[in-house]
Amino acid sequence: MVTKTEGEEAGSTKVAGSSGKVSAERGLHRLFLALMAPGLVWYAVFLAAPMVVLAIFSLGRRAPNGGYQAALTLEQYAALPTRWVPFVNTVRLGLIGTLLCLLVAYPLSYYMATRGGKRKTQLLAMVVIPFWTSFLIRTYAWVFLLGNHGVPEVLRLLGFGDVRLLNNSFAVLVGIVYNYLPLMVLPIYVSLERVDPALRQASKDLGAGPWRTFRQITLPLSAPGIVSGGLLVFVPVLGEYLIPVLLGGGQTYFLGNALADLFFQSRNWPFGAAVAVTFILLIMVLIVAYMRFANKLIAEGREVPLL
Repeated sequence: MVTKTEGEEAGSTKVAGSSGKVSAERGLHRLFLALMAPGLVWYAVFLAAPMVVLAIFSLGRRAPNGGYQAALTLEQYAALPTRWVPFVNTVRLGLIGTLLCLLVAYPLSYYMATRGGKRKTQLLAMVVIPFWTSFLIRTYAWVFLLGNHGVPEVLRLLGFGDVRLLNNSFAVLVGIVYNYLPLMVLPIYVSLERVDPALRQASKDLGAGPWRTFRQITLPLSAPGIVSGGLLVFVPVLGEYLIPVLLGGGQTYFLGNALADLFFQSRNWPFGAAVAVTFILLIMVLIVAYMRFANKLIAEGREVPLL
C-alpha cells in the first residue's frame, strides 16, 4: 500500500490552496466585469459611438440640400476661425461664472458648516429647493426680474436713469450663478463639514491669527470641495444653451447656440461636427490642466507650515 509522505501532502495542500485562490480571483474578476457591463455598454452606445459619428461627419462636406455628404477633407477644420467668437465667449464667461459661483458659495458654505448649528438642515434646504423647479422656469423668472418692468424700473424710479440689465453678458452671468450655485455650495460644504474643529483651535493656541488659520488650515482642507465644485459648474456651463438664449438675447453667443444654428438652421452638419469635436477636445485639455493645477495647489497647501 502506497502512502503519501508529509512533504507530498503539504505540496498537495499548497497546490489546492493556490488553485482555490486563482478560482476566487477569477470569480471576482467575472463579477467585476458583470457589474461594469451596463456602464460600459452605456458609455459605448451614448458617448463613444456618437463621438465616432461626429469625427466621421467632420471629415465630410455639406450636401447641396444640407446635411452630410461623404468625403475625406479637413476643410471644415480650416473654417473653425469663423466661429472663434462663440469659443471665446463660452470659455470666458464659463470661467467668470465659475469664479463668481465660488466667491458666493464659499462664504455661504463656511457659514453653514461652522455657524449653522441647528439650522444647517434648513439652510441646506434653502440651497437645494430651487432645484425642485424647472431650469426653464427659473431662468424665465430672471427674464422678468432683469427686464424693463423689473429691477431696471425700480432703479429708474430711484433716479439711476435707464439701466439695461437684460440681453447682455451681465444677465448671462446672473443666470449662471443662480442656476449653478448649488453645485458649488454642496461639495464645498461637505469638505468644510469634515474639517476637525480641533485643528483650527490648535492653530489658534499656537498663535496663528484668524486669517492665517483660514489660509493654512481651513482653505487647504476644503480644496477638494473647491476642485469638485469647479468641475461641476464649469463643465455644464461650457455646454449651456438656454441661458444665453433667454438672458443673452442673441447678443451673447455661446458655442451651444452656434452648434444649434449649424445643425438645425444652416444644416451644415460637417462643420457643426468639426466645431463639436474641437470643442470636446478643448474641454478635455482644460479639465486636465485644471486638475493638475488644482492637485498641485492642494499638495502645496498641505505642506504649508503652521507657524
